[in-house]
Amino acid sequence: MPSSLHQNSPDRSAIDNSSSASMKLGLLLAGIIVIAATMRSPITATGPIVELIRTDTGISHTMAGLLTSLPLLAFAAISPFAPQLARRFGLETALLTAIILVTIGVSLRFMPSVPVLFAGTAILGCGIALSNVLLPSLIKRDFPLRVGLVTGLYSVSMNIWGAIASGISVPAAGLTSMGWHASLGMWAILSILALILWLPHVRSGRRGEVYVASRTEAKPVRLISSSLAWHVTLFMGLQSLIFYTTITWLPEVLSDQGFSSSSAGWMLSLMQMVSVPVTFIVPILAGRMKDQRKLTAITGSCLILGYAFLLSGIPSLVTVGVALAGVGAGASFGLVTMFFVLRTSDARQAAGLSGMAQSLGYMLAAVGPLLFGVLHDWTQGWTLPLLVQVILAVVLLIAGIKASKNRVIG
Repeated sequence: MPSSLHQNSPDRSAIDNSSSASMKLGLLLAGIIVIAATMRSPITATGPIVELIRTDTGISHTMAGLLTSLPLLAFAAISPFAPQLARRFGLETALLTAIILVTIGVSLRFMPSVPVLFAGTAILGCGIALSNVLLPSLIKRDFPLRVGLVTGLYSVSMNIWGAIASGISVPAAGLTSMGWHASLGMWAILSILALILWLPHVRSGRRGEVYVASRTEAKPVRLISSSLAWHVTLFMGLQSLIFYTTITWLPEVLSDQGFSSSSAGWMLSLMQMVSVPVTFIVPILAGRMKDQRKLTAITGSCLILGYAFLLSGIPSLVTVGVALAGVGAGASFGLVTMFFVLRTSDARQAAGLSGMAQSLGYMLAAVGPLLFGVLHDWTQGWTLPLLVQVILAVVLLIAGIKASKNRVIG
């Protein structure tokens, strides 16, 4: 009998270890999903109430556009430093830093001060920039056999909460005496939850280990000399420019076309909700394909048609256009996050490509909301700005086709 117990104990130990590892991965996945929830909601909450902010503060359309461009500029400035921060302190600690910055930035937007509003927006942008770069690398390191699935889940979380933020932004502004400050500041709840969920991973994290080393790891490649890296970067920049310009100005475009401010906010929410299943499915499909050109062609076509329909001003066509733009936005985001993984040989190279694409891509994207506002102030209409969106969608399609071919950097 004792010998029997002795023989069974290794099996029991193995089961316990397996259960512990599964629980740890489950908690890690929960942390990733909640961090993702903090990465769009503070930004998408701004678009539907931008007119309230302008009325209350007296800022111009150009300055209002800066409220969305500021996080993108922060993405561009901070992204190159994210891999270095992770190498020095570990991915878990670097992501904790990201969550803390988002929490501080969102909390500052509670305060009734225009300079503090812009400062908080810039700070939360710095935090989101770190998460943008580091989460794909973490997924590649810790979920190597489920990259498409986990990327899909993280993208879905980002989009669902971004959609919710757009939809409830206007109603939330009317619930308390704080008005639009409450709409922007209430998202600190999500980042505090992310903070609580992530702390255990920091304590058990691997300091300085950004990726799992491999014998087949590729030799370092100068990304700046790779045409493929530039195609991914251009695709990243254009999909971000189109998306963030839309979430900033779509409610006001629709208001000028006859929609109420509340309906315009929910239309923006519709655009993002439509993107949710697409954002989940596209990374999984892309991960199963060696070549993603067909997916990219469908994505680009949805964006081109979507913004062409928005130009019509006909309510039924506009609604279809918003839905198509949502499908294109979700698919393009899902594709570019997979490009960081599929077009690279290892997690370190994935972090490097992610850093380059997001730094330069967001620098390009930051021009979008500002340019849209300037063009509107110049023409006193939305026809030219929307036409520019159509042209940019065509360029995105061309860059995406080149980034979708079955090859890796180096």
